[in-house]
Amino acid sequence: MRQAGPRVGRFGRSVSTCYGLTHEIPGLGRQVPVFRVDERGHPNRHGVLHFLAGGTYWFERESGSHQSFSGLPPFMEDMRPQGYLGRGFPVHHPELGLPGRIVDWSDDHQLIALSKRGEDCVGNLLVGEESLDRFIGETIPSYTRADYPALATGALAGRPGSSAGGEHPKFAVHSGGRHLLVKFAGGDGAASDRWRDLLLCEHLALAMLRGIGIPAPKSDWFDLGGIRFLEVERFDRIGLKGRRGVISLFAINNHFLGDNLDHWSRAGRQILDEPSLRMTLADADRLVWLDTFGDLIGNTDRHFGNLAFLAEEAREMELSLAPVYDMLPMVFAPAGANLIERKFSPRPPNALNLHLWKEVAQHALKYWSLLSGEKALSRGFRHLSTECLETLEQLVGQGF
Repeated sequence: MRQAGPRVGRFGRSVSTCYGLTHEIPGLGRQVPVFRVDERGHPNRHGVLHFLAGGTYWFERESGSHQSFSGLPPFMEDMRPQGYLGRGFPVHHPELGLPGRIVDWSDDHQLIALSKRGEDCVGNLLVGEESLDRFIGETIPSYTRADYPALATGALAGRPGSSAGGEHPKFAVHSGGRHLLVKFAGGDGAASDRWRDLLLCEHLALAMLRGIGIPAPKSDWFDLGGIRFLEVERFDRIGLKGRRGVISLFAINNHFLGDNLDHWSRAGRQILDEPSLRMTLADADRLVWLDTFGDLIGNTDRHFGNLAFLAEEAREMELSLAPVYDMLPMVFAPAGANLIERKFSPRPPNALNLHLWKEVAQHALKYWSLLSGEKALSRGFRHLSTECLETLEQLVGQGF
């Protein structure tokens, strides 16, 4: 093994020493440092990620602990360029020589992107010295709402933004002393009008949840230049450069659960049974609450990327539910440029949510009632909301 030189890596100490065949990535070598940014914006060395053959990685933390991963570590899952904002990454960084479509990227491509242009990823980690240097030297511009129409035009043209996921048109911005994700909807036609309605629905859902004590980011909306904008505060950013650790349920499921779970409620129960994860019973119950509320307000987009936890990357993850986001009646979202009226079909209680279904249903009824009377919504959507209110009232009236 000594004769093999750097082709064989030695990890751990004493009786826990392990050996592995290393993998070299062009331009990166066989390892890359990982840094963690604290809430004051100060980066600290967190560990070193070693690349091994066969798609395996060994992470050595500064604390002295270590861990192997089959595939990229879970804390990198949400950092990678993805969604609407991530698709333009290859075009705007041709110097990296990456494939033109992020869906064609290998783990090596992901690591190159994160190590060289990963200064503005979701969460609080930085991969590679080049991304660290870019973060330290970064000057964060501040914008006003008057700049938003131009920023929206740039986003539609594919100008670079944050790696925050999601497929709805959006851009990331620092404005009014806050880091924001700004969704927008413009244009003419029924589909555009529907997206305007849905952005307002999201704002109203977040406000309602905050009003009953459930953490949700502050949001605001306004119309400017024929475009409706929805500002949502980012919960992974603090002040100008401070950050917080975040991991999605998608990453947790991929790396720790892997049971092809079909909804949030069951995933929460599975997390409680996973020895390498730690979550309170209260958060598990809150997860069921949110899953039920989403169903009763027609949020058919409750995939695992739309729920996240605040977490510090560690061998035993301490998870706490992050503020709610992307909570709106997506059952009525357009399909491309077409407006397809789908049926709102809320489900009766089940074994997981029976103890809280009535309570959640009352809040969902208030939400549909709020939408029914909201003058800023189109007349057609207010009529839809009234129908949904009546549908849910009939279900509640069955006396579960």
